[in-house]
Amino acid sequence: MTEILLFHHALGLTDGVRWLAGRLADAGPTVHTPDLFAGRTFGTIEEGVAHAEQDVGVDGILQRADEAAAAHPGATVFLGISLGALPAYRLAQTRPSARACIAVSAALPVDQFAPHWPDGVALDLHLKSSDPWGEDDRPVAWRLAGNVAEVYEYPGDQHLFTEQGHPDFDPAATELVLARTLATLERVSG
Repeated sequence: MTEILLFHHALGLTDGVRWLAGRLADAGPTVHTPDLFAGRTFGTIEEGVAHAEQDVGVDGILQRADEAAAAHPGATVFLGISLGALPAYRLAQTRPSARACIAVSAALPVDQFAPHWPDGVALDLHLKSSDPWGEDDRPVAWRLAGNVAEVYEYPGDQHLFTEQGHPDFDPAATELVLARTLATLERVSG
């Protein structure tokens, strides 16, 4: 059975993140949702980003992700939404057991944590075509398309489009993310 670590976005571990994890779990995988913000949630992306930068820091986020990976050593798939893509990428690039990294509303260079993307580790990127938070991510994603990553671009400008209950929520795009993620899980678990 596939085990996933799903890392939340800058709003924190919200009900919308838990809902997405539940949808994935309903299809069969075991899904863990580490809390990188130790129980804090935020009303805006800006507030969450400020907390991540000023209070937790990149090193703190990565340390909490490492602790979650140590607590769930069977996890082989790392899914990150926006800010959560940072630890998802790192774990996918540094854990020998990694099989896939799935990033929603984010794309990082493949040499972020290692000289190159590891062989045999799938990389799926899900982005909105006009997301203002994704202006730097889209060019990175398209440079990786077909070579290292599968890139899926959805119409619209919503950033937290998989966050049920948030104004950015896009049910149709979320269903595509879920279906494509499950297809990737099937491909990498065989």
